[in-house]
Amino acid sequence: MRTTLSIRRAALVFTAVGALALTGCGGDGDGTKKPGDDSGKGTDSAPSVTLPKLDGENVSVAAVWTGPEQANFTKVLDEFEKRTGAKVTFVPAQDPIVNFLGTKIAGGEPPDVAMIPQVGAVQQAVAKKWAKPVGDEARAQLSRNYAQVWQDLGAVDGTQYGVYFKAANKSLIWYNAAAFDNAGASEPKTWKDFLTTAETVSASGVTPVSVGGADGWTLTDWFENVYLSQAGPEKYDRLARHEIPWTDPSVKDALTTLAQLFGKPNLIAGGADGALQTEFPASVTQTFTGGDQPKAAMVFEGDFVSVNIAQTKAEIGTDAKVFPFPAVGADSPVVTGGDAAVALKDSKGAQALLTWLASTDAARIWAEAGGFISPNKALDLAAYPNDVQREMAGALVAAGDDVRFDMSDQAPQSFGGTPGKGEWKILQDFLKNPKDIAGTQEKLESEAAKAFTS
Repeated sequence: MRTTLSIRRAALVFTAVGALALTGCGGDGDGTKKPGDDSGKGTDSAPSVTLPKLDGENVSVAAVWTGPEQANFTKVLDEFEKRTGAKVTFVPAQDPIVNFLGTKIAGGEPPDVAMIPQVGAVQQAVAKKWAKPVGDEARAQLSRNYAQVWQDLGAVDGTQYGVYFKAANKSLIWYNAAAFDNAGASEPKTWKDFLTTAETVSASGVTPVSVGGADGWTLTDWFENVYLSQAGPEKYDRLARHEIPWTDPSVKDALTTLAQLFGKPNLIAGGADGALQTEFPASVTQTFTGGDQPKAAMVFEGDFVSVNIAQTKAEIGTDAKVFPFPAVGADSPVVTGGDAAVALKDSKGAQALLTWLASTDAARIWAEAGGFISPNKALDLAAYPNDVQREMAGALVAAGDDVRFDMSDQAPQSFGGTPGKGEWKILQDFLKNPKDIAGTQEKLESEAAKAFTS
């Protein structure tokens, strides 16, 4: 079930993303297809989803999304209300979501549906007998609209429990075009070139890299991209399953590579201490405010960065551009993540919501709003608001059954998905002291061993 993205094939597709951004191709802006544009061919002519009437029924859905993400998801839920007559309540959740749901279930008030952002957390929900199997109607939508890999990621021991509604490409470097132009910098393709570009930008008077270290999950993504490119997909899979220890030399190599950036405070906005106080949204906005003199010139993270860029005056494709995560080994890495809808109540409303979220109609609503990529292969790419997002979504769909999933999201949540603990905390400590590679490995292995055997 833990299959993930074909590095070589997907990396080639994502090279086009950087090319589009470099040319400043911002797209139509309104999500409409250009004349003669066949890049968005999909199966929007497929039958619309049929939903039951749920007049007067209350349906609650819990998710960790806030701000623009919550607002855009609410648009999806509003349409579900219109089509079914149900009343939907959004329940704000906190990380780790398994702990949050456990509290709700213990109190006798579980939400009907939870949006769970880790494969490991879905498995835990099943193990705890919280999750309910996906019904026939939702399975039919999945079969019609999703590659097998996305169905498998939501299944446990052959039974479907999750509907992956939102996906992400987590292997992108976004940059301030004016700061790059002012420094005479160009998009790097290798890790060595990336460090050279960072030094070039630094010499121009702008700190090169913004790191949202207050959110430990961003640091796991840094590690995973370096490790995947350097160690290769086979070792990535084995480390994800804890079949090799975190004391393995391949982990040492990846941490040593990452220390080439983390060990140079002048390359990171605010240095290590500043980065550890910078939450992810601020790491993005500080990169795209201040014209050609921002607090940082580059920020690493997924396609969802566009949501935060939208909170600034920067235009994607013109002021804010993007290139694939630089190759440490032979190929640039591509790591994906996603959020699965899981029913916690065996109710008609919960199953109807899963069916809706598996449909093309639901995916289109958030796609048109931006800051979103759907694993739904039937969604016409013209639904996305600009060419950059169309290319990102197209690459994900083109990867088909070769998708490779975020490593920390595959781990037990106590290790890979808990603020202030496990991998998140250990990598925050590593950011502060990147010289302690052996100690970092020992701590990672100790915490992983406990999590995988509990």
